[in-house]
Amino acid sequence: MSSTLVIRQPQPVMEICDSDEWGSGICDCCCFAYWCLSCFACMTASKYGECLCLPLLDVFGCVPPATFSMRVSMRQRYGIKGTMCRDCLYATFCCPCTWCQMSREMKRRNIQVVLIGAKNT
Repeated sequence: MSSTLVIRQPQPVMEICDSDEWGSGICDCCCFAYWCLSCFACMTASKYGECLCLPLLDVFGCVPPATFSMRVSMRQRYGIKGTMCRDCLYATFCCPCTWCQMSREMKRRNIQVVLIGAKNT
């Protein structure tokens, strides 16, 4: 007589944020970004998984390329409605506010993995 041993691992449960809008307005800024934008932008880019020095490219040209590309990337990753034209305008004329908004969105959409049914040993 043979017996079958079945082992079930707990499955991760993730909270999904279904909103297709930004979690905060463009003008909800913080003092750190206002007074030291380059430091704040570099930290935000690093947390997003990009090169730490990427925002330093923004000093070249009329439209800040790093701010613009990060905002477009974040909209696509999180499924946020918007246009590249609006992203370009915000990146060009509201750069500190754009970095603040992206930082808040990353914190808001951080998906925590919670194991259900796991026993402490």
